[in-house]
Formats: sequence, C-alpha cells, structure tokens
Amino acid sequence: MADVDDSAIHRLLQECRAGLDRVEPADLAAAAAAGALVVDTRPVEQRRRDGDLPGALVVDRNVLEWRLDPSSPHRLPVADDPQRRVVVVCNEGYSSSLAAATLQRLGLPNATDLRGGFQAWRAEVGG
Repeated sequence: MADVDDSAIHRLLQECRAGLDRVEPADLAAAAAAGALVVDTRPVEQRRRDGDLPGALVVDRNVLEWRLDPSSPHRLPVADDPQRRVVVVCNEGYSSSLAAATLQRLGLPNATDLRGGFQAWRAEVGG
C-alpha cells in the first residue's frame, strides 16, 4: 500500500494548487514572451549554486507580497498591473505554490507558479 501524505502542509498545498493554472517548465519562456512577470524567489545560496533563471525578477521570498501587492506602497514599479500574469519560481515548486495563492488573495488573480520549480526547468530546458 502506498504511503499517503495526509499532513496539514500537504493538504494546504493541494488547496492552493487547485486555484493555480501552473506553468510547465517547457512553457515558461512562452509565458514570459506573452508578458508574464517571472519572479525567482530562491535564496541567494541556491542561485549561486544552480545559476540564475534568465529574464526573471529576483525577489526575496520574505518580501514578495509587499513587492507585488498592487496596493502596497512598497510595491516594485514593474508590478503595476494587477491583471498581469505572475509566475513565481522557487527551487522545487512547493513554496512557490503557497506564494502564488497568497498573491491571488492580495489581488493578483493571474498569479501562478512553475510546476517543479527551477530544478524541473533546469532539467527540461536549462543548462
């Protein structure tokens, strides 16, 4: 019998992901070309170890909501359109799902994340 994860965090991830139109690694470049804002939330240590995500805006995870919230006085100038698609990227696609769901709650209805995160993108598309 397969081991089923019934932890609270697993249930929360499932709930968050149900509201996301997640981007596949092979489709990330097309999403960016269509105007999506790709946001890399990986810590500096992971970016140094694994490399940068071309074209992504780097925003530390601990300030993401303040930098992208359309109503925040601390929002980045690039986050001026609440209807713009935002693709959050973390290392493996877990914290990005939670972050994207939170961004939706803040008024960014087209926020989503990259399925499998940077590692899946690198394995499929990157170098």
